[in-house]
Amino acid sequence: MEMSFSWFFQQALSNPVLLIAMLLTLGVIFVNGWTDAPNAIATCVATRSMSARAAVLMSAFFNFFGILFMTMLNATVATTIKNMVDFGDNSGEAIIALCAALVAIIVWAVMAWWFGIPTSESHALIAGLSGAAIAIHNGLGGINGSEWVKVLYGLVLSTILGFALGFIYTHLTMLIFRNADRRKTTGFFKGAQIFGGAAMSFMHGAQDGQKFMGVLMLGVFLANGQDTTTNASFPMWMILLCSVVMAVGTSIGGYRIIKSVGMDMVKLERYQGFAADLAGATCLLLSSLFGIPVSTTHTKTTAVMGVGATKRLSAINLGVVKEMVLTWILTFPGCGLIGFLAAKLFIAVL
Repeated sequence: MEMSFSWFFQQALSNPVLLIAMLLTLGVIFVNGWTDAPNAIATCVATRSMSARAAVLMSAFFNFFGILFMTMLNATVATTIKNMVDFGDNSGEAIIALCAALVAIIVWAVMAWWFGIPTSESHALIAGLSGAAIAIHNGLGGINGSEWVKVLYGLVLSTILGFALGFIYTHLTMLIFRNADRRKTTGFFKGAQIFGGAAMSFMHGAQDGQKFMGVLMLGVFLANGQDTTTNASFPMWMILLCSVVMAVGTSIGGYRIIKSVGMDMVKLERYQGFAADLAGATCLLLSSLFGIPVSTTHTKTTAVMGVGATKRLSAINLGVVKEMVLTWILTFPGCGLIGFLAAKLFIAVL
């Protein structure tokens, strides 16, 4: 399917359901920038290596290239999300269910942001889609278990590998610079923090940008009576649009998340912030190359915990960690239930 911007714009104007799906998807991308993307730049802002404004601009730039590069290299993450559920043969009901899932993400993410807790829009998306699919099928027939296993792999990977790499990279950095004059390393680690934030932003785009572009593409296909996006390619205008909307979200509401991850959970020095960024980026790179959808939130926050553990476990603010973990656990049932109820409501009304 040829998908120029002018064609897409005409389709959206002539099809109210597609227009609603498009606006909801952009709303989710905005919320992702609001509540998830700030994780990528949290440490470089917290250690005062960059101002929040400059970090947001940098994040937008590297998110764009992360989406562009990884989509050309390996778009498996985007297709994995779509293949997790089966909305059935009725494309009309399917796009309604898709809209219900997007509503669930927005509602859940805004509630979490209000309390300054970083959420995983990736897991919210998966839960919302699954809840909507259950509503369509009136049972678990629409859930693809083999694809769900990849999510569980990603959950374990992002938690264990993020923490382990944060711990290891911090010790390696301390070992390499053990004889260096600490005052002379300040400038180096300021630059290293900027590099780490750029790397995290790049990989955030590679993971989350792909996922939500896949949702937008799915909405277009469903609106045209097709239930598959096989062999579909992402046009440049879509990549640019997703990057800009995500950046706007980060610039408007990201500071609460930056404070929670970069300041409240563990007090970081610049070399520790660099180690956390490098650990998170490494974990996201491995996940993207193998097509495993993971949460950038889980990856970055567990990397920060791993860095904190190199001091002592008491250096980690367990109260903040407890709030985060509880929110992560509740994301699946919470978003799944909202997606289920919204889908039932939309189908009954429409």
